Amino acid sequence: MEIQPLRAVALVCTLKTSGTESSSEKLAGEVLLELARHEVVGQAFRVADYDIRPGVTIDEGHGDEWPILRRHITDSDIVILATPTWLGHPSSVAQRVLERLDAELSEVDDAGRPSMFGKVALVAVVGNEDGAHSIVADVQQALNDIGFTLPAQGCTYWNGEAMGSTDYLDLPETPASTASATATAAANAVHLARLLADSPYSPPEQ
Repeated sequence: MEIQPLRAVALVCTLKTSGTESSSEKLAGEVLLELARHEVVGQAFRVADYDIRPGVTIDEGHGDEWPILRRHITDSDIVILATPTWLGHPSSVAQRVLERLDAELSEVDDAGRPSMFGKVALVAVVGNEDGAHSIVADVQQALNDIGFTLPAQGCTYWNGEAMGSTDYLDLPETPASTASATATAAANAVHLARLLADSPYSPPEQ
C-alpha cells in the first residue's frame, strides 16, 4: 500500500495582504522548506487575503471565508502559525485565527476525538522588538488547548534590536541560530506527526 506523504499548511498572520513582502511569510517559507527536506508537502496562505469574520464557530456565514482555510487545516498533518510581533503581542490576525480555531473544541472525528487531535503545531515569530518567547508561550498554549500536539522545541523566531528598524526581510542571510531552530522544529514536527499517524490518540471513554 502506498504511504501518503505528510501535508503541512502555514497560516501567515502578517497584517499585509499579498503583493507586499512579509517577514512572517519569509520565515514560514523557511519552515516549509525544512519540512520539504523530510518529504512533507506544504503550502502557505496569508490570512489577511481572506475575509475572516469574528466569531467562534466553524462558519459565521455572510461571506465568511474561514471555511476555506479550515479545510486546508483539516487536510494537513502539520500546521504552522507564523506571526509578526506587534507591541509585544501576536498580530490581531493571529488572534483571529486562534479565536476561530476555538470552534474545534466542539468538533469531533468519527471516533469521538476532538478534531485537531493528531495534528502537530509549530509557531514562527518575527519582530524588530522583544517578545518572541512570550508570544510562543501564549500561542502554543492556545493551540494545545484546541487539541494540537506540540513537538520538542516546536518554534522558531527572530528578534531584531529592541526599538530598531531592521526587519527579517532586510537581513542578507538567515542567522545561524534561527536556521538551526527552524531545522530542529521541522524535524521534530515530522517525527511527531509520523508517530501520531501510526498510533492515533485513543478515543475518549464513553
